[in-house]
Amino acid sequence: MISAIDHINIVVSDLERSVKFYTELLGFKEINKVHLEGEWIDSIVGLEGVVADVVFIVAPEGEPKIELLCYKSPRSDSIPTNSLANTVGLRHIAFRVDDIQAASEKLKAAGVKLLSEPIAVPATLMAQNPVRKTLCYFHDPDGVLLEIAEYK
Repeated sequence: MISAIDHINIVVSDLERSVKFYTELLGFKEINKVHLEGEWIDSIVGLEGVVADVVFIVAPEGEPKIELLCYKSPRSDSIPTNSLANTVGLRHIAFRVDDIQAASEKLKAAGVKLLSEPIAVPATLMAQNPVRKTLCYFHDPDGVLLEIAEYK
């Protein structure tokens, strides 16, 4: 039934700030920007009076797209527990990088706090796979949990 992942939605509090974070710092490319308003979007999301702006971005090597969605109306609060790794639900997005040390240093230089330095997954967990994975977690400006991962 499913043929591919079309996009991943991230609701943000400041669209300009988030677009800058994902494009200038993480290297995504902006591919489309739209305004959402009207009965059709109210029906889709199950809210009344929706007014929102969306920017679609994509990684250098392609899809799926990420939809950065900023609601002007109705507004909502962020829930701090959503930033924790063990909260039930969609919890993080992992981005593949070629050089995790360089990527983590770039993030730190931009003021992003890593949850840890890059850590290699124990070889015993990768026993069936000769590829080594190194990863670390961090948050976007709204506290969305993200991961960078390197495979060698």
